Amino acid sequence: MATPPKHDAKAINQAIERVASAIASRHAQTDRLLLLGIANGGLALAARLADRLKKAGLKPGTGTIDISFHRDDIDRNPIPKEFSPTIIPHDVNGATVILVDDVLYSGRTVKAALDELFDHGRPTRVELAVLVDRGGRRLPVAAEYCGLTITATATQKVVVTLDDKLSAADSVAVLPANSKSSRALAS
Repeated sequence: MATPPKHDAKAINQAIERVASAIASRHAQTDRLLLLGIANGGLALAARLADRLKKAGLKPGTGTIDISFHRDDIDRNPIPKEFSPTIIPHDVNGATVILVDDVLYSGRTVKAALDELFDHGRPTRVELAVLVDRGGRRLPVAAEYCGLTITATATQKVVVTLDDKLSAADSVAVLPANSKSSRALAS
């Protein structure tokens, strides 16, 4: 059996840098820019992007968007006791919002994030930034900013690890969806 693909910390750092650079060049003149990490996978990526954007001279508002109540599979996957609530630092009305997530797959998470976002107001524009696009869309969703493109089958899971303290420990791996290590890393 072949070894599943894995991306190391250097490749991940370069991917994050590319995404941040693309956002900075597009939004150099944007007044009300909001980066909202989709809980829980997009939170670490949103924080890293915000740091890089601040170094580039931008001042994005950063926050969290919780999709728990908008998921279409809530009957199969109940809301966990510990979740990150939606925290938006300023009014979304008239703002440019970039939703941030670690992996883009079917598009269902993005749809739920849009539903939650529009419960809070009407932004001027909404964009999507992801670290990994793994293909397999079931909804017409595409990311404006994408760090890595990986091909994974429906029987595989893309596991992203972004370490808060040590970016050298970051990794992206494609594992069998039912493997124990896949479940342990995803929790």
